[in-house]
Amino acid sequence: MIEKNKIVALIPARGGSKGIKNKNIIDLCGKPLISYTIQAALESKYIDKVIVSTDSQEIADVAIKYGAEVPFLRPGELASDTSKTIDAVMHAVGELEKRKEEYDILILLQATQPLRTADDIDSAIELFIKNKGQSLVSVSPVEDNPILIRTIDNLGRMNSILPMKSTCRRQDMPLYYRVNGCIYINLISELDLNTSFNDNKIPYTMPKERSVDIDEIKDLLIAQYYISRNE
Repeated sequence: MIEKNKIVALIPARGGSKGIKNKNIIDLCGKPLISYTIQAALESKYIDKVIVSTDSQEIADVAIKYGAEVPFLRPGELASDTSKTIDAVMHAVGELEKRKEEYDILILLQATQPLRTADDIDSAIELFIKNKGQSLVSVSPVEDNPILIRTIDNLGRMNSILPMKSTCRRQDMPLYYRVNGCIYINLISELDLNTSFNDNKIPYTMPKERSVDIDEIKDLLIAQYYISRNE
């Protein structure tokens, strides 16, 4: 809780994954992937409840083992390849309302980003409160500056994606950021099925070494490197 606002953390983790089988519970340095996100949320000084939304009993069992709550299983139709994150979020909010559990703020934490810390979560929450509850999203600097990115048209000619010249020193180029998916924070009262978390307004900036998203095997190797470096 912060300034009388109750906070629930939601970690969506469906059972089906195409790139890496059982991705959400795959081993990462001796622990299941999802456990890193659960641990960071539990270590937050502001979060009141940590919930995992999953359609998989196996994932639910792992989540409970590491301290999260799984008070309901997500219906299969909300856990398909075409399902949207907001569908799972609104289902979870509805289930909490059925249980007469009231929260003011929802923080969405993807299970596939194991390197965000409790300090990241708490700093993002403080920034959210400082900005009077405007929606927040974590970002990190892009490695490839879009000034140098081109499209190729049907005539085989290159076109800049930005309306500016690229003839400047790299250190003089403006900074650009990408949504890294680690942290999303919203007022629950403002959520609906049309909410787009990637379009949240306030940026919380994170370094690339804590922004790793596990999508392919190479991402696991990168995460292993950073974890081992910090041990």
